Amino acid sequence: MSQEDNYVEFVTPLHKRGSRDYIGRVTEHDKAKCSEIAKKYGAEYWDGNREYGYGGYSYDGRWSVVAEGLAAKYNLTPESNVLDIGCGKGFLLFEIQKLIPGISISGLDLSTYAIENAKPEVKSQIKHGHAKELPFNDSEFDLVISNTTFHNLKIMDLFSALREVERVKKANANSWICVESFRNEKERANLLYWQLTCESFYSVEEWKWIYNHIGYKGDFEFIFFE
Repeated sequence: MSQEDNYVEFVTPLHKRGSRDYIGRVTEHDKAKCSEIAKKYGAEYWDGNREYGYGGYSYDGRWSVVAEGLAAKYNLTPESNVLDIGCGKGFLLFEIQKLIPGISISGLDLSTYAIENAKPEVKSQIKHGHAKELPFNDSEFDLVISNTTFHNLKIMDLFSALREVERVKKANANSWICVESFRNEKERANLLYWQLTCESFYSVEEWKWIYNHIGYKGDFEFIFFE
């Protein structure tokens, strides 16, 4: 199977709904200071002013379509066991659980604030930790997902995290990773202007090389800032 066969889109339609003032992102505020605050992944990042991150991240049901896509693509059932790395407040996990009652879900996030303010229905199933060293057993999950998290890892932690994904998946199980990337100079500039927390700033070609080099065998998606 070629890498092209591993490319799927679940989040891209949601991403394209938004509009972004790329130039304003770097001219209206001290971008370096905003990034410093954002990388703490605290209250300012999740629920503070827009220049620090989400500008308020509350449940609105938007992730239901992503849950439906994942369930259909990976044939999820009540017997499935799913891990979401970098799950934030657990909104996607909640949608998966609501869609498939009885399914086993687990989440992991570095932000204690996100976990403390997670969706109550899934909060108890979210652990605090880093993607580079997952607190889960070998071959534990039927599906491992990560939505817009792995680009926030430095290269050494990224390599470790990808190996961890392969470790915690069951034999022949599935995985899906979505990261920010670029295909041309315009998208490269827009990503540079817009991002606050990105550490692994790579083109599509480079991401595919990394996946192949590490031996990541799952699916992937890229978010572009057009």
